[in-house]
Amino acid sequence: MTSNFLMRSFSMIALIAAALLLNSCGYNSMVEMDEEISGQWANVEAAYQERADLIGSLVETVKGSAKFEKSTFKEVTEARSKASSVTIDPSNITPDMLKKFEQAQSGMMSSFSRLLATFERYPDLKSTNAFRDLMSQIEGQENRIRVERIRFNEVVKTYNTYIRKLPNNIFAGIFGFNKSAYFESEEGTDKAPKVNFDDI
Repeated sequence: MTSNFLMRSFSMIALIAAALLLNSCGYNSMVEMDEEISGQWANVEAAYQERADLIGSLVETVKGSAKFEKSTFKEVTEARSKASSVTIDPSNITPDMLKKFEQAQSGMMSSFSRLLATFERYPDLKSTNAFRDLMSQIEGQENRIRVERIRFNEVVKTYNTYIRKLPNNIFAGIFGFNKSAYFESEEGTDKAPKVNFDDI
């Protein structure tokens, strides 16, 4: 009876000591910050997906109102599908993965820009409420994407700084917490693409 009590007491003390050690070495903070990165990356992906959905809606809207070349619609649809298929595991974000993600997004916006250029031939289309509403939403979505990318980089900076400080860097190495990559746009894409329908 006494032996069991001592065994349970020792186990309880060991658990408390382990919890205190993990907390004092910054493990719990690293977990929280790592989760913040995952959560913020989900926000980034959601913003990009919303843009892709809006572009898809715009394509469907103009299909019925304009006699565009089929290749123009096909190009936008394929680029949109490719951009939506590139996903990243937030627990292992690398610069290469982010570059691939951004390249797919840039490809979609490039084909979308070519589609916008064709609208010059359809002034009546540009004046429809459905078209104007979707273009306005796409413009707003570009701002949301920019904000979410900035927030993502902020949480990455906080996490990376924390795990590189002494003694956190020692425990980060022991527990497998590695630096996360920053979201860096390709050269020339540091500003949101211009999709203002007043200019087309």
